[in-house]
This record gives sequence, structure tokens and C-alpha cells, in this order.
Amino acid sequence: MKRRPVLLSALVVALSLSSAAGVANARPGEGGSMGSRGSRTWSAPAPTRTSPYSAAPMDRSIAPRQQTPGYGQNYGATPYNNGMMRGQSRHPFLTGFVGGMLGAGVFGLLSGHGFMGGVHGLFGFFGLLIQIALGVFVVRWLFGLFARNRRAGSNGSIFAPSGAGGTGGVSRGGQATLAISPQDYQAFQRLLLNVQAAWTQQNIPALQGMATPEMVSYFNQELAGLASRGERNVVSDVRFIQGDLSEAWSESGYDYATVAMRYSLIDLTTDMTGRVVSGSSADPVVVTELWTFVRPSAGGAWLLSAIQQTR
Repeated sequence: MKRRPVLLSALVVALSLSSAAGVANARPGEGGSMGSRGSRTWSAPAPTRTSPYSAAPMDRSIAPRQQTPGYGQNYGATPYNNGMMRGQSRHPFLTGFVGGMLGAGVFGLLSGHGFMGGVHGLFGFFGLLIQIALGVFVVRWLFGLFARNRRAGSNGSIFAPSGAGGTGGVSRGGQATLAISPQDYQAFQRLLLNVQAAWTQQNIPALQGMATPEMVSYFNQELAGLASRGERNVVSDVRFIQGDLSEAWSESGYDYATVAMRYSLIDLTTDMTGRVVSGSSADPVVVTELWTFVRPSAGGAWLLSAIQQTR
């Protein structure tokens, strides 16, 4: 009898977790990584401000596996993967300064003079600590002022002016980098919203005009899976929050652009009677994903060719 409340509590937690998973995996793509990015399909996209950590590799793709830079490999020292890729955020000035002070103290112990000059230097050491604290305060204040100025200068566009590789993307293997225009960013944002709307309407013909045949086939499979379970996923109130370019390039007569995008949405799954299976009609979910778009280099509209989850 004493175990019954514990079992009931565990059941409630399990149901809550399964409901949360349903919210995260019901939208277009069902929270997976799928599609193709040309010759970079099996390479990790470059990190950006919106997605500073690595992306999940493709779960489904028609592209053959190639010997390309794998997931978890660095792209060089950038503000986004230097330390942050390992879950750490370090300020190079503060790290070096504090490390030097500790090194000086250890050297004093080893040389027989005591830590920071021993007892005779104790009060001087406290004064030095105060100076260090003031220096750290000034540095942090200047750093915050710089960050605020950068944010104020970029308020005119939700998309950042560049990603890790700049507006021309990241050059690899002799591939030509591609310049992305403001009109291209507007097209990416429209596709994000329109794909969600067509998904909710289960409008496959509309999706065929916005995504590659490969992606449409995945969406079709997911919608068929929902229907086979007697369920329907309704996505609404989709709001684009921010985004920036990961990489853009041209190869084999096609242009590619991988863009990190953060957005919020109401993600609700119901059965055929309207009973809620997962999600909430009141609480939006915030999602960060990497969307890759493709178009003919000779000209044409962008199409969604891949969706990847961030880690």
C-alpha cells in the first residue's frame, strides 16, 4: 500500500514526459534530422549565434555517405565553437589574467616566499584582490556595453547580418561561396511559415511547391503515420524569433544555404474526436532548427531540402 503513491507519482511523471516529447516531435519533421545538403549532407553545418552547438546528423537522407568532415569536428577558432562547443563559455582576458595570478602564487610557494609574499604581504594581497575585483567589474561593464551596442545596431533585421562564415558562407573543397541577399532571407522566413501552414492543412500539393521531392516524401510519410493512428497535428501561431546563416555555397549547378532559425509555435496533436493527445493550445514551444534551402544556380525559387535539429 505504501508503494502505491510512489507508483502513481512515477506514472504521472512518465505521462508528463511522454506528453512533452509529443510536443517536441509532432511538428513538420517530427523533431528529426532529414533531407540532403548536397555534398555536405554528412558534414556538420558551421555553428552560428542562433545555434552555437553542433547539429544532429541526418536520420534519413537519400544522399550517399561520403568521407567528409564529420560531426563534432571543429571549423577553426570562431566565437561560437571555441569553448562553447564543449559546453563552456570563457572570456580569454579573464581566463588568462586569473591564471597568471594563480601561477604567481604557486611560484611563490615553490620558491619559499609563501603565497603572494607570505604573511607580510597579506594586507597587500587583500588590496590587490580589491583592485582585481574593480578591474573585473570594469571589463564586464565594457563587455556588456559592447554587446548592447551590437544588439542595438542589428534591431532592423531579425536575421543576423552574417553567420559563422559571413554572408558568403564557408568555403570547402573548392566549392564557390554564395552571397545571400536580404530578399533571400525573406524567402527563407516565408518558407518557414508557409511549410508549417501547409503541414497543418495536410496540403501535399502546396508542400510540393515549397520543398524538394525527398522532403515532401518524408512529410507525406509522417502525415500518413498520424492518420493511421487516428491523430492530427495542428501547428498554429508560428512566430519567427531570430536566425542567421550557417553556410552558403554552389555546387553542380545548384545553390545551397543552411540557415539556423529559432521560432515559436503552438504544437497540438488531437485524435479524430478533437481530444488532445499531446501538446497545448495555450503554451507555445520554442524550437531551434537548421533548415537548408536549394535552388538552381541559373535562377529559380528556393526549396526546403533538409531540416536538422540542434544539440
